[in-house]
Amino acid sequence: MDATYLNCDVASAAWKSWHHVPWSEANQVVARLQTRIAKAANAGEWRTVRTLQRLLTRSTSAKALAVRRVTENQGRKTPGVDRVTWGTPDEKWQAVTDLGNKRYRPLPLRRIYIPKANGEKRPLGIPTMRDRAMQALHLLALDPVAETTGDPHSYGFRRERSTADAIEQVRNVLGRKASPKWVLEGDIKGCFDNISHDWLIAHVCMDKVILRKWLKAGFIETGRLFPTIAGTPQGGIISPVLANMALDGLQHELETLFHTVRQARAAKVNLVRYADDFVITGSSRELLENEVKPLVERFLAARGLVLSEKKTKITHVSEGFDFLGWNVRYFKRMLLTQPAKKNTKAFLDKIREILRGMRSAKQADVIDQLTPVIRGWANYHRSQMATRTFSKCDHQVWQALWRWACRRHPNKGKRWIKRRYFVCFKGRDWRFSEKDKLLPLLREFRKRPHVKVKGEANPYDPKFDEYFSKRLGRKMDATLEGRRKLRWLWWWQGGRCPICEQKITRDSGWHLHHIVQRSQRGSDKLTNLVLLHPNCHMQYHHGG
Repeated sequence: MDATYLNCDVASAAWKSWHHVPWSEANQVVARLQTRIAKAANAGEWRTVRTLQRLLTRSTSAKALAVRRVTENQGRKTPGVDRVTWGTPDEKWQAVTDLGNKRYRPLPLRRIYIPKANGEKRPLGIPTMRDRAMQALHLLALDPVAETTGDPHSYGFRRERSTADAIEQVRNVLGRKASPKWVLEGDIKGCFDNISHDWLIAHVCMDKVILRKWLKAGFIETGRLFPTIAGTPQGGIISPVLANMALDGLQHELETLFHTVRQARAAKVNLVRYADDFVITGSSRELLENEVKPLVERFLAARGLVLSEKKTKITHVSEGFDFLGWNVRYFKRMLLTQPAKKNTKAFLDKIREILRGMRSAKQADVIDQLTPVIRGWANYHRSQMATRTFSKCDHQVWQALWRWACRRHPNKGKRWIKRRYFVCFKGRDWRFSEKDKLLPLLREFRKRPHVKVKGEANPYDPKFDEYFSKRLGRKMDATLEGRRKLRWLWWWQGGRCPICEQKITRDSGWHLHHIVQRSQRGSDKLTNLVLLHPNCHMQYHHGG
């Protein structure tokens, strides 16, 4: 058994409350075990992997981090069927002490439905807080295995990977003169709902008893209990990783189609996958239709899955296809990657819907509601060719704002309405503004090329630590653009929280802490400020 783990486990016995947990030590213990799990999985030593996973899931450090994750994410206030949430430090600490495998039995999921883009509804299962914490605990032990064995060009629901990486890989395989010109657009029908339980239990390297209990827990809808025969529940923390592991291996299967390197180069078969959406390139329609598609169908059938007939089709790149909100099309010797029409329409519809719901609201409140929507959509698309689309959308947004303003003052003239709601800012007229609040324009978000992550990069492998640190620095530079004080503090602290010594990222969030509090006449100078994680900030003040 690991001596470092034993030393920390003895130390953890002295932890008496939630605010006494030394997060720096807890993170270090878990990170060391995760690194060893990834190393053993890479070497194929699966008995060692399972031993280390048991060590990790039984450690108090991992239990504390699991509870912290489920009590700080966006769904922390959404209860399961037991209507219980953990909001106080005492409840969180009690959850840490109660978390374990002995006589554990998950409760059924609470079934709700969320709307999809095509008008249908997607079923979502909400586990209880205890079940979420157990999933987060076992995910700490499973994720290093998933990252080590995952396909190099799979980008969905994985650490340090995003949709921007996926679309850049599409550009890599289709953007040259000699690139393949045919694409198989693949979509799996009800991927999360139909994955075979038997396949998951047989092939996923984790506690089989716990996994079986989760898969067979069932769900409650309209007061009735329904059993789950297949699929992983959408809404569970561990479900995306299980789905990824079920689809991993497709890239290797495609490579087995060809006996020689020359055949593989001539076929030009490449896979780019994001969760259950994927594209496969090929040199001809016949190759994709007669060889690649049947292979994909056999691969999925072994896992209880089938391709969607409506969404799966073979397309020439000159016709174009939609992938992850972008339209990809080869036009005039150039590969264009622009915001898809459906995605653009959904964005404009959301803007108009917000304005319809705020007919009597103050202008400042309207700006507060629209700004994050505009900024989020622009940041998503700014890495691709979106300049013309941004200009067109700016005009559409302006028209919606003008209609909103005129509707509020039917008895006023247009010049009065313009003076009331629009200003001239830096030489540009018709800017929607009130006092110091200004609605951003999409065209202000200039193109920022995205650097794709290396396919073989593993966040649990120490040799990639420096590589991921540099990528995080570039990401935070973009996130904190225009916020010079926060940006300087982040760099000055090395991107780490001084309390838990973990990275401060966009996902973790941050709190601007005053060393000398404002109530004690503390200033806003940089020497009196420090960036902390929100939970670390609460822990600091609890400790006085």
